Amino acid sequence: MDLNTGRPNHIEDYLTQLHLGQWFGWNGKEKIYANLIIHDNSKTKPTEQECIDGLAQLQADYDQAIIDKEARKASAKSKLEALGLTTEEIKEAFGI
Repeated sequence: MDLNTGRPNHIEDYLTQLHLGQWFGWNGKEKIYANLIIHDNSKTKPTEQECIDGLAQLQADYDQAIIDKEARKASAKSKLEALGLTTEEIKEAFGI
């Protein structure tokens, strides 16, 4: 996960959402699919493509959430302006 934005950026972000606990690890210094190991025998190793697709979906969901949040802010601002508040009043009171 990107520490600045919180956006998923590694297959580990996908793997941690599949099961609870520390069910996987890395055999080696690099956290790459080739080094992925499964600690819990009741869990199956996802394919590399599943990891790639899962990470892509997490990223798409994150990006859409940001877009939706900005759209809600813009909608709220325009509704407040329609009620007669100034841009300065809206910014001071609501931070938008």
